[in-house]
Amino acid sequence: MHSANDDPLQLTIQQSLQDIAVQMGRPIALETAAQLYRESVSLLSHIDYAPITLARVAGTLLVFQSQQIEPEELEWFKAQIQTASESEEVEELIESMNRRDAL
Repeated sequence: MHSANDDPLQLTIQQSLQDIAVQMGRPIALETAAQLYRESVSLLSHIDYAPITLARVAGTLLVFQSQQIEPEELEWFKAQIQTASESEEVEELIESMNRRDAL
């Protein structure tokens, strides 16, 4: 699924992850951003997804990592992504997590 056409997207997402990490006061190395990107691609590999979905999954993984969320919660999130049958389910999952955090 990954091709040379993905490289601009990969670079954009990695840069965004680094920018967000700086804003959160927890800068990350380019390799860490690349790892988050690759992990997101892997988690979504079983469905068709839009670039924004990929970016949102990578951003969520960044938050889990930088805030040292419980490993069980991270594994739950990954399992939910891997069992989603379409990207809309992934988007709804991330939205529901954001609403829960706002409460």
